[in-house]
Amino acid sequence: MKLLFSRRRHIGSWLIRMITWSEYSHVDLVLDDNLLIGAIAGDGVVLGKINDRLAKSSKAVMMHIPVKELDVSEAFAIGQLGKQYDWLGVIGIGLKRNWQEDDKWSCAELVASILAAGGQRPFDSKYHHRITPQHLLSLNFEKLKVK
Repeated sequence: MKLLFSRRRHIGSWLIRMITWSEYSHVDLVLDDNLLIGAIAGDGVVLGKINDRLAKSSKAVMMHIPVKELDVSEAFAIGQLGKQYDWLGVIGIGLKRNWQEDDKWSCAELVASILAAGGQRPFDSKYHHRITPQHLLSLNFEKLKVK
C-alpha cells in the first residue's frame, strides 16, 4: 500500500505541522497511479487525483507499507467515502476521542484505520487517543520524495 504525505503553503497546513511536530500536514491512501482517498477539512472523505494534490503541495513524499490484505484495505477505504471530517479530532487534539470510531475521520485517522483493515496494525490504540500524519510518517518504511 502507498501513502502520500503532503504539505501546503497555507496557514492551516502550517498550524497542523506546528501542533503535531510534523514535516507534513496531510496523508492520503494512493489507490493507483492516478487516484487517492483522503479526509479533507470541509469535504470529508473524498476520492481525488494525485496530480491535483501534488499541484497544491509545496512538499510531498510517498511511503510504501506492506499490508496482508490489500483488497480488504481498499474496500474499507472506498466504504468510507462521503463520511464527515473529524473536526473534534483535529481541533480537540488534547481530547481523548477514540480515533477508530468510523463515523468521521481526519486524514491520519482514516489512513491508520485503512492499514488496520488490511492487517497492518502499527499502533496500539490503547495508547493513542489521536493519530497524526507524523505518527504514520515515523513508521520505519521506505519513503520516496515526490516533490
